[in-house]
Parts: sequence; C-alpha cells; structure tokens
Amino acid sequence: MKLRLGLILHQCSPQRTYAIFRFLMTVFLLFRRRQRWLLWRPLAPEALVATIRTLGTSFLKLAQVLATRADYFDASYLAALRQLHDQMPPMPSAQCAAVFAEAFADPEVFASFDSTPLASASIGQVHRAVLREGGQEVAVKLRRKDIRTVVQIDIALLRLFLLLFRPLFSSQTRNSIEAVLRAFTEVILQEVSMEHELANLLQFSEAYAHSGIRFPRSYPKYCSDAALVMSFESGVRIDDTAAVARLAVKFSDLMEQLVLFYTEQMLVKGFFHADPHPGNLLVNEAGELVLLDFGMVSRIPHHMRQAMIQAVKASYEHDYELLISAVRRLGILTEEADQQGMSAIAEELFSIFSSEHLNAASMQDLAFGVLDLLHDQPFKLPQDVIYVMRVSSLLEGLGTQYVPNFNGVKDILPILKQNLTRALGEENCGVEAIVREARQFPLTLVRARRVIEQAEQGDMVVRISGADRAYIVNSVGRYLRSVCWLLFWFGLAFFMQQHGTETARTGSYISLGGAVVVMLNLLRKG
Repeated sequence: MKLRLGLILHQCSPQRTYAIFRFLMTVFLLFRRRQRWLLWRPLAPEALVATIRTLGTSFLKLAQVLATRADYFDASYLAALRQLHDQMPPMPSAQCAAVFAEAFADPEVFASFDSTPLASASIGQVHRAVLREGGQEVAVKLRRKDIRTVVQIDIALLRLFLLLFRPLFSSQTRNSIEAVLRAFTEVILQEVSMEHELANLLQFSEAYAHSGIRFPRSYPKYCSDAALVMSFESGVRIDDTAAVARLAVKFSDLMEQLVLFYTEQMLVKGFFHADPHPGNLLVNEAGELVLLDFGMVSRIPHHMRQAMIQAVKASYEHDYELLISAVRRLGILTEEADQQGMSAIAEELFSIFSSEHLNAASMQDLAFGVLDLLHDQPFKLPQDVIYVMRVSSLLEGLGTQYVPNFNGVKDILPILKQNLTRALGEENCGVEAIVREARQFPLTLVRARRVIEQAEQGDMVVRISGADRAYIVNSVGRYLRSVCWLLFWFGLAFFMQQHGTETARTGSYISLGGAVVVMLNLLRKG
C-alpha cells in the first residue's frame, strides 16, 4: 500500500502534472492553429519530444498515435514525433524477478531463461527461454511492474485535462481531439493485459491461418495477465534491406503478400493488427513474413469496410463523384461540405497521382496541401481511417526503401483492384452469382413491398449518421433563430409606428433595417 501511494504521488507530482499540461496545451493549440492561449504558446517540436520522453509509457504511446495525424500537425512536428520509438531501458533485476514470480508459480517451468531481454519497450520486455517440458524455444513477454497502475493514473490525469481544455473547442469542431484521446485510453488499457494479447493472438492465428503469414504459436497454460509465452520466431526486420537481400527474397513478392494480407484484414474480415510498423514484421530464412506483437488489435464495422472498398474502386477508376460519396460514408465529410469544391480537389489529386514522377516526398507535400484545403471544411478523420493511414504509411515507407521513385498509389492500387470482388464477397461470380441472386429475388420483392407499405402508413424510419443529424439540427436551429429575429424586428417596427412621434418613426425605420438585414442573411444562406 505504501509503495502504491508513493507511485501515485510520483505520477501526480507538480512537475509532471505541469509537463502533461504543456504537452496537451501544445496539441490543442496546434490543432486549433492558434499562436497562444493566455500565457502559453505551443512547445517547439524538439521540446515537445523531450517532454514526451520524460512523461513515460502512456504519453509515448499517445505520441505514436498522434504522429499519424497530419490533420493536426505540420511537417516539422510530425518529423519530430516519428523519431519517438517504443524503446525503454530494461526493468531492474529486482523488478524483473518480482514480475517473474507473479507470473510463474513454478520457478522451474523453464529449463533456461535469459535474464537479459531481447527487447525492452514501454509495456513489457521479451526474454528468450527454453521450456522444461518439451524443450521448445520460446519468447517470454513480461509486463512491466506496476505498469497498469501507472497507465490508470495517467488516464485519470488525461481526463482531468480534457475537462479543462473543453472550452478551447467549438461545438461544431467535428474532428475533436477529445475523441482521439478517449479512444486511446481504451486501447492502452487493453494493451497492458497479456491475457488480452493472448486472446488476440489466438483469434488472429485462427482467422488468418491460410494467409501465408506466420504467427507465433502460443502456450496458454504458461500465460497469465503478467506474462505471455509463445514460440521464438527468428528473422530479420522487413525494413533491413541488406539482410532481406541476403535471403534472396524478391521484395515485390513480399509487398504483394503484405498488401493482400492487410486487404484481407481491413476490407474482408475487419479484424486487424492496429500497430503496424517494421519492428513487428520479420522475414525468416524460408522467406515467410512473420507478424509479432498483438497488443493492439481492433475491428472495422461492416459499413466502414464497404465505404473503404467504394473509395478504392473510385480511386482506381478516377470516379470523382463516387470518391466523394465514399468519403461521406466514411464520416470524413458531412453534407455541409462543398460538393463542387471537393470534386475539384479529387480531380486535381487524380491528375497528380497519374504522374510518373510522383515519389514519397512529393506525396507528403501533396498530403499537407490537401489537409490545408480541408481544414476549413467540416471534416474529421475517424479512428478506422487513421488505422488505414498507418498501414498506408508502413507500405509507403517500405516501398521507398526498396523501389526508386516508389508511387504508393500506382503500385498498390492495382493489387487492391484485383481483390475487390473478394472484399465485396463476390468470389463466386458468373452463373453461381446469378443463381444466388435469383434465389434472393422473392425475398427482395417482399422487402420492397414492406418498404412501400411502411411509407403509405407513415411508419418508415430513416436513419442518418450522428454527424449529419447534428448538421441538420444546427441548420434548422439557425433558420428558426433567423425567423424569430425577423418577426421581432417587424413587430418592433409596427409597434413603434403606432406612436406617431419622430423618435418612434426613426426607431421604426431602424427596426425595418434590422429585418432587412436578417432577410438578406437568410437569402444568402439559401
């Protein structure tokens, strides 16, 4: 109890609390593109990174999420945030021994256990060991001591500062960073549980058993919430070009397999690895891709997958209207966005993507330019879209390392295009598809009749997204307020006209002027 109290006091010390305040203040000001708020200005990129390093696990993980948000930060901040790596010094030997004792009731479970970790990150560290029973070589991931308590304290502090910073946001700010921070707190609590990671690994191994990707084999009877025991997988990092070249593996084959695997995850099954980076991808001597670290796994709802497929199809076919429709379905744009302006941006993007000279640097410049154009539009980047961006960033980064003048759009889109029918569930086309649709035809007629009956009886219910519903309510509210002001000015004008005095007549004319202004405003807004 005394140790727990000391940990709380350390995590909530005035110096650390102020550092959290400065970090979040910087994020809010950069997002709102404000130069200052009261006495505070945003930290410079280097100072922001230094502050994050002092704050530890939770904020390092949060910074890695924010490093994908080009809609929040400019190039200098993104470059600085991407320098942050999830690497921490190993636990002191006494702490490691305490966690080992908590995880394994029988200290003789391993024939050998290397006390020097192979890798040490913010959540845990990985050791090489050999099981006494069976003699298999395994990797043992030990959770850092008291890390769950540390994360819970940090989440409490984050929620406190969210309340303090709420006035910095307008009610119409759709891409509120509050949503990102809340989603992050849910994810990191799952990541500090080794039992949760074990469940993810088992599900992944079953769901993607025929993907051609290799996953570690788990040993559930040795696992607990403090430790995960799995087969030891050897290989080289996929971004180590020299080591991969020595394996005589064609990078084009690896890239195609990786694209197909993430297509399967994100567009077909919706159950995907949400922490894609080169450190989690190995290539073994057999040329197999090995996927590691299942702490962050998430799901994409069916309607979002359908919209993503629509966006891929539109991008490949250069269909501007279809792309705008898909972007709306994804929740990135609302009905309030300028349709013609968005179509013009899409047309310009397609013409640029067709260029043979498009490379990673020009694509990054292009991305920032588009985000600048969109910043004044009512748009947001839903978390599901952010996960897709992280995967795209991984593929783009790998492509530029192996292929000169790599063009992510032109090199990856054809692979996606070839697999759209599978993503849409249309693998069995032709006669089988016709037969399937013919069998469904009577049910389709019944549903159509039911819709017509509901419309006739006034029972039809139309569901719209929360964002579009808010837009409609706000629009109607603004219109009704304008009408009320119009009635007020007209009423006041007629009331003052009744008195007949010079002052009253002047007041009447002023009131009529107010009514005219309101009417012109109504006409201007359509």
